[in-house]
Amino acid sequence: MQSFPSEIVNDIRVHLEEEKRTLVHRIDELSKQDPFTDPDRGIDNAASDTEANEESSHDRFSAMVDEVKAKVSAIDDALLRIGDGTYGYCTSCHEMIDTDRLGILPMATLCKSCEDTKKKK
Repeated sequence: MQSFPSEIVNDIRVHLEEEKRTLVHRIDELSKQDPFTDPDRGIDNAASDTEANEESSHDRFSAMVDEVKAKVSAIDDALLRIGDGTYGYCTSCHEMIDTDRLGILPMATLCKSCEDTKKKK
């Protein structure tokens, strides 16, 4: 099996690790902004409109955290593939994924052809 040059894979690994650190920091920041993390929230006897606003904000922050966690998970998966030597290969057809595609979407698991086929289904 042909493999990607190690310097390219190493650069991608470094980029992914940096991106992961940024995203983990983003999760921490979003979590701090969630009104449900306020320890005094349970005893503040807020008006119903304030309570509804807090609920809405909590739902919004939870959705954002879930989205960022999904990106972290995709990065973790890519880092595992780098570690086991399967990074850059399509999980469907097992052909090499174009390096331009990986440059834009380093967590890609499908080549463009397989992704297009998947979208048509």
